Amino acid sequence: MRTRTLLTLTAAVAALALPAAVPVAAAADTPVLTTGAAGGTPVAVGDTLTAPLAGGTSATFRSSAGGSSGVSCTSSQFTVTVTDNPTAPGTATESLTAHTFDSASCSSNVTGVLGVTGIQVANLPYTTTVSSESAVAVTPPSGSTVRTTVSLRTLLGSINCVYEAPGLSGTAANDDNSIAFADQHFTKVSGSGLCFADGYFTATYAPVTDGGATVFVN
Repeated sequence: MRTRTLLTLTAAVAALALPAAVPVAAAADTPVLTTGAAGGTPVAVGDTLTAPLAGGTSATFRSSAGGSSGVSCTSSQFTVTVTDNPTAPGTATESLTAHTFDSASCSSNVTGVLGVTGIQVANLPYTTTVSSESAVAVTPPSGSTVRTTVSLRTLLGSINCVYEAPGLSGTAANDDNSIAFADQHFTKVSGSGLCFADGYFTATYAPVTDGGATVFVN
């Protein structure tokens, strides 16, 4: 009986002396954004991500949702800086510092418009979030708007059409490392009668890369 008691006490002391087991999941924590593959190399805070238009596609700014009249560009790119990349499931945060359109690639089929001289995005930087559910949101600074000026060459001279939106919503996809926006509504705040009253922005940007490595959402 005494031997059994001593053995039991020794086992209890040894158990207390062992460190608590680390959950397996903790060693395999994966952030929302990785490169190379889903669950791949974590994207570091401070990294710059870029994406051009998906090959063979155009960024369009139409006068109606799903319509055909408006402006179309075959060259555009966005640039963001990662500000937070928490463990998945979660929401990564980025600062959108540039969203550019190459005017040489832009055209318009609006009656009376001869060409597009520029598209400028104002009020940058915007805050961009990407969730594990693949939802993308673009939000302007507090008290501001997502603001875009479309400069057109017309029969009556050059005009500027200024449009604003409270924010944008998109979707991320891992199959082509893309971010897509569909019929995002803008309202005209200034410009001539040749400027359509409402603008609907549609574009797919792919691939999103970090220093050349494709970015995945987890």
